[in-house]
Amino acid sequence: MKVLGLSAVDQTRLLRICILGLISIVAIGSRLYSVLRFESVIHEFDPWFNYRTTKYLVHHGFEKFWNWFDESAWYPLGRVVGGTLYPGIMVTSAAIYNALHALNIPVDIRNVCVFLAPGFSALTAIATYQLGKEVKNETAGLLAAAFMGVAPGYISRSVAGSYDNEGIAIFLLVLTFWLWLRAVRVGSAMSAAVCALSYFYMVSAWGGYVFIINLIPLHVCVLLAMGRFSNRLYVAYSTFYALGTLASMQIPFVGFQPTFTSEHMAALGAFGLIQVVAAAYYVRARVTAVQFRTFVACAAVLVAALLACVLVVLSMRGAVAPWTGRFYSLWDTAYAKVHIPIIASVSEHQPTAWPNFFFDLNVLIWLFPAGIYFSFRELSDNHVFLILYSVFAAYFAGVMVRLILTLTPIVCVLAGVAVANVFEAYLSHSPGPGVAQVPRAAIMGA
Repeated sequence: MKVLGLSAVDQTRLLRICILGLISIVAIGSRLYSVLRFESVIHEFDPWFNYRTTKYLVHHGFEKFWNWFDESAWYPLGRVVGGTLYPGIMVTSAAIYNALHALNIPVDIRNVCVFLAPGFSALTAIATYQLGKEVKNETAGLLAAAFMGVAPGYISRSVAGSYDNEGIAIFLLVLTFWLWLRAVRVGSAMSAAVCALSYFYMVSAWGGYVFIINLIPLHVCVLLAMGRFSNRLYVAYSTFYALGTLASMQIPFVGFQPTFTSEHMAALGAFGLIQVVAAAYYVRARVTAVQFRTFVACAAVLVAALLACVLVVLSMRGAVAPWTGRFYSLWDTAYAKVHIPIIASVSEHQPTAWPNFFFDLNVLIWLFPAGIYFSFRELSDNHVFLILYSVFAAYFAGVMVRLILTLTPIVCVLAGVAVANVFEAYLSHSPGPGVAQVPRAAIMGA
C-alpha cells in the first residue's frame, strides 16, 4: 500500500531517515543538561586551554596560530603551541565559526566550542549506523546508532562544555573503521583514499590515532594468516597506508614519527608483508607447484632474516624509537608507577574497576558477548575485524579507565548485531523449516 505516494522501498528509506534523525536529537539533547540547568560554559582544565587556543586561531588566523609561542603556558618555559598539540578540534571549531559568520549568523566562538561535542555525537551515531550496516544490515545499524547515542561511556566525554579532543575523535574513529571495511569490500583505491583522509583528520584530532594504525594492520595480517588475501585487500591497504602515512606526517606534533617510532612499525611491517604475499601470488600463477614451494621457502627465510637484521641494527643505532611510557603502561600496569609517576598520578590512567563497565555500558555489557558469538558464526572479513577490535579494546579498557571510551563503539555495534539476529529469528514473516504455513483465511475463520 502506498503512503504519501511512496513505494514500500521509499517508505522504508524515509522511516530509516526519520529514526536516524530522532536518534541524533536524543544524542544531542542528552548532552545539554549542564547548559539547560546552569549556563553555556567550558568545563575542566584541558577544555579551557583548547578554548583559549581556538580564540587565538579565530582572531589571528591560521598562520600565526601555527607559529604561536605562548609565554603564559608551561610557565616559565613557555610553549610552542603549533608544534605541541593536535589542532583538529581548534581548526574544526574555527571552520564552523567562520562558516556561520559567512552566512550572517552571529555566534560567539565560546558557544561553538560548548556545543561542538554534542553536535558531533549525532554524527557519531550516524557513523555507527553505517558501520553496523556494513557488518550486518540496516536493522543492526539503527540499533547500534541508538545505543551509541545514549551510551554513558561516550556521553561522559561529549557533554556540552567538554571541549576536548575526544569530542570529535570518537566520530573520526568510527568513521575511519567504517571506511576501511568499505574499502576492503569494494577494493577501490578511491574508497581507500577517503579512508586515509579520515585517518588524517583523526591524526590531527587525537593521539588515539595510534589505535587505528595498529588495529588495521593487525586485521590485514590476520586475514593473510587465514589465507584470505585478495586484490581488494591489497589495493585497500596499500593505498590507505601510503596516503595515510604521508598525510599524518603533515601534522607538526606527529612529524616523522610514522617512520621511526615503535607505535608505527606494525603498519610498516604489514605493508611490507602484503607486498611479499602479492609477489608470491604473482609468481605462483607463472611457475609449477614444486618451483613455487621452493621459492616460498627460500623467500620466507631470506625476508625474515633480513627484517630481523634491519630491526636489530636500527634499534641499536637508535633509529627506531622505543614505545613511550604511556604505551608501555598499557602492557605493564606497574610500569608507570615505577618509572613515570606523573602518568600514574592521573586518575583516568588508573586500571578500571569492574563496576565501571556496568555503569558506562549498562545492558550493552550483556549483549556484547552475544555479538561476538554471532560474529564467530559468520566470520567474514568484517567480522574478523569486529572480533579483533573487541578483544583489544576490552583489554585496553581494563588496563586504563579512560579507554572505555574506545570500547564503547564496538560494544554498541556488536550489541546491535546481537539484537538484529534475535529480531531475524523471532520477527521473521516467513515460516521456519518444516513448518506449514496456515492460510490467512483459515486463521480469520477460526
